[in-house]
Amino acid sequence: MAQHRVAIWMAVLFLALVPAARAAVKLDLSYVDKHSAEYRRFKGFVDRAVAGDPGYGFSATDAAYMYRLTGERRYGALAVSMVEAQVSAAEAAMAAGEAPPIAGDSFLGVGPMLRDMALAYDWCGELATPDQKARWKAYADQTLANVWHPYVARWGGHWMPGNGWAIEDPGNNYFYSFLQATMYWTLASDNAALKSFLQNDRLPLLTAYVARLPGGGSREGTSYGASLRTLFGLYRLWHDSTGVDLANANGHLTDTIRYWVHATVPTMDRFAPIGDQPRVSVPELYDYERWLMLEARRSTREAAAANLASWWLHRISVKRMESGFNSRHDLLPAGDAGTAPHELVYHATGVGQLFARTDWGRDAMWLDFTVGPFDQVHAHQAQGAFTLFAGDWLAVTENIWSHSGIQQGTETNNVVRFERNGEPVPQVMPTTSTLTLEATGPGGQVHAVADLTPAYGGDPAVRAWQRRIDFQDRVLTVQDSFAVSPGIQAVFQLNVPGRPTIKGNTAVAGRLRMTVLSPAGASLTAVDWTGVDADYTSGWRIDVRGPGDRFVVRLEER
Repeated sequence: MAQHRVAIWMAVLFLALVPAARAAVKLDLSYVDKHSAEYRRFKGFVDRAVAGDPGYGFSATDAAYMYRLTGERRYGALAVSMVEAQVSAAEAAMAAGEAPPIAGDSFLGVGPMLRDMALAYDWCGELATPDQKARWKAYADQTLANVWHPYVARWGGHWMPGNGWAIEDPGNNYFYSFLQATMYWTLASDNAALKSFLQNDRLPLLTAYVARLPGGGSREGTSYGASLRTLFGLYRLWHDSTGVDLANANGHLTDTIRYWVHATVPTMDRFAPIGDQPRVSVPELYDYERWLMLEARRSTREAAAANLASWWLHRISVKRMESGFNSRHDLLPAGDAGTAPHELVYHATGVGQLFARTDWGRDAMWLDFTVGPFDQVHAHQAQGAFTLFAGDWLAVTENIWSHSGIQQGTETNNVVRFERNGEPVPQVMPTTSTLTLEATGPGGQVHAVADLTPAYGGDPAVRAWQRRIDFQDRVLTVQDSFAVSPGIQAVFQLNVPGRPTIKGNTAVAGRLRMTVLSPAGASLTAVDWTGVDADYTSGWRIDVRGPGDRFVVRLEER
């Protein structure tokens, strides 16, 4: 494979010297309704930039879109000038013996930056000089060579190796940025060798991976998993430009519609806080989730899934993009009112998430249970963790009450914490825990058993841990059985938003009542997270200790 890739790139570098044929970024914009409020808002955002007062996040892509939609030179000229500024800054950096800005953070921003260039080069190309286009092309070709071959990367003739982060990991959000850069520039430059590299190497790697994610979603969690919006946009681009339908080559895109519907809490304003939450630690719905669903709805071939996406889009708290720099994506149609869901239980086996709710009303009780693959750095040590919601968070990871949103340890999740010398025994990756869904029933009823032993990677401290959940009639019963080595202490823990009141075997926190049914004589204590670490803004943890090898705990509303 490595030799094949080198051969492809030798052809790429050769063809970079050959003048490109007429470009082919054939993104179909016929869906845009120029009489809509969404169009007027987007046009106003771009007009402001043309007038010399660009809003936060304004991009050359925004200007190129308006040039494509209207043919007005002022938009295309702005796109060209912005890309020229990007390339001039890169050339200045290289002349000073430095890597250009596009290489920053392991090339995380390469996708949007080369997308800007590709659209200016293609859609606005007649407004750029031949010299400009030649310089842009040389810069783009070198950038992509450096992305995919980091250990021989060169800038301005100087060897500047990169770290190769995520170039072989199609489950990582960085990979989607790399793919975005490559796909847009491949089409704009009409480079046959680059197209072959995509068709025969990168895209097969990607499609094989996502096909192994039945139920949709991302193993990076929900916040980072919203990066699938970029991937789904690339599916649409590739289909419009080449006729190849990656979006429906497997069930992942369509399943992800259902995943997000079920991952959204009943009040339709927040989502399951799975994995790192770095943008804002509290998982509030934002433009990125709306954008993802708009892209998925546009590309799915399944009418029922498209209707479900419309239903969700019309009911979530984000009725339109909150930020002007995302307004371009509101041009994608949300459809009519859509069709309400039927199923109350959803198991996304590929990413290891089980969702259940009592009904589809705003007052429903909602459950998320994490059991499955643990193999991404933005995922948490949360195998066996559950989240419970009814009107607000009843039991939830403490991570959402942190400044950083990246508290990953077992101690922040609703699991059994195993301690060795007072320190948590960590869950490790890559590992895969297993879930057996024994039964489901009316009212979101769920009975499931998880084997979470694998999450500890063979550490003799935790020889076995099984967790059973029974969710019925707005009551969650959790039963744990475990076997540990001498000196290891097991602690059942529950993270709650407010200070709990403890009396005997019962703890009350807000609207949640927790009753320890086993072991008899269990000891319950409360931990104030703000006294543990300055990263935490609020939140409490209830620790349950007791003899034996079993916990049985009932959780219900007061």
